[in-house]
Amino acid sequence: MVDAQRFPYKIIDSSPGMVDRMPFLPLTLSLDDRSLNTEGLLDTGASVNVLPYELGIQLGLIWENETLSVVLAGNLARFEARAVVVDAQVSSFPTVDLAFAWTQAPNVPLILGQANFFFEFDVCFFRARSEFEIRPKQGG
Repeated sequence: MVDAQRFPYKIIDSSPGMVDRMPFLPLTLSLDDRSLNTEGLLDTGASVNVLPYELGIQLGLIWENETLSVVLAGNLARFEARAVVVDAQVSSFPTVDLAFAWTQAPNVPLILGQANFFFEFDVCFFRARSEFEIRPKQGG
C-alpha cells in the first residue's frame, strides 16, 4: 500500500497588494523520450485536466497531428482544445496516464480536474493549514 503524501499550498500573488495560497501539485509529465517537471493546479470544479499549449509543445506534441477535438466550458470555451494523453509522475507514486484537453488559450495554468486526475488520486484539502494530501487510488 502506498502512503499518502502532503504538500503545502503555494503562495501566489493574485493581484497588486494581495497574496493568496493555492493547491499546486509538483509533477513530472512525460511523452515518448521527453519529460517536463511542472506543477498543476488541483481544481475540483474542473471537469477535465487542461494542458497549456506551451507545455504540450515542450513535450513534443504537434497541434496538427492531434485531431480529437475537446469542447471546453467557462473561461476556456472560446479556445480550441485537443485530447492528448501523457504519463504523469507524482512524487514517488506509480506513473499514471492522464488525459488532457490541450488548449491554445494563452496564460492558462496546467489544471488537474475530475477527468481524470481525481479518478487516479484521492485528495484531501486542509485549507486552514494551507496543505493538501494526495494518495493514489486504492484497488480497481
